[in-house]
Amino acid sequence: MKLTHEQVIQLHGFNNLTKSLSFNMYDICYTRTKEEREAYLAYIDEQYNSERLNQILRHVADIIGAHVLNTAKQDYEPQGASVTLLVSEGPVVQVPKEAFDESPGPMPANVVLQLDKSHITVHTYPEFHPDEGISTFRADIDVSTCGEISPLKALTYLISSFDTDIMTLDYRVRGFTRDITGHKLFIDHDISSIQNYIPDEAKDLFHMIDVNVYQENIFHTKCKLKQFDLNNYLFGYTKDKLSRAEQDEITEKLKAEMDEIFYGKNMS
Repeated sequence: MKLTHEQVIQLHGFNNLTKSLSFNMYDICYTRTKEEREAYLAYIDEQYNSERLNQILRHVADIIGAHVLNTAKQDYEPQGASVTLLVSEGPVVQVPKEAFDESPGPMPANVVLQLDKSHITVHTYPEFHPDEGISTFRADIDVSTCGEISPLKALTYLISSFDTDIMTLDYRVRGFTRDITGHKLFIDHDISSIQNYIPDEAKDLFHMIDVNVYQENIFHTKCKLKQFDLNNYLFGYTKDKLSRAEQDEITEKLKAEMDEIFYGKNMS
């Protein structure tokens, strides 16, 4: 079913299709001592505490034109945080034309989309390898909407909000709605790839793989940073403090960690 920007499907009652975006990002760091590891985890806890995450999610709500009804947030010991927003439809009187575009969404200053009976959540997972000096930080964000638009329009802002080495993106549409004749609609917009919702300048930074099941309205994209600069993965010092052999050993460990996360399997 191909819709032009001017077309709107006339529905029988409320559009109760559920559109869910899962955005998972990973930051990887080499921490050669216990002190470096603790400092990295403390930095992550400060940088992505529940208040900062709450601000990010509220910007997501702004982008999609949602009212925040309720907020629950929590910082954990020894590390990690969670935030959940319950949101409702914003004061938009008609579906914006951008809702039908398979294109990147706006930054917060540009708004305006809508959703209803929906939620936005984030959970963080700092962790470390007990022996090999690798520390990682993962943030899982879920944006689930009912109504006329896809939460994929929040991707531009989410990608810009985190320093990420690897991203895993999942989008799926569940349930059905009806047109005025009673005919069931299991999806109300065209989509060929999540990649089409990512800005070109961001796509240029990543290797990307798609795994899509079109007949089930399931879309999956994995992204791994193309450029590798060891200085970006050392905490508190630069590579010129290391011997060439140490640089090579650490680079091998970091790249192996990134590959295993990207491909979702142990490779050694």
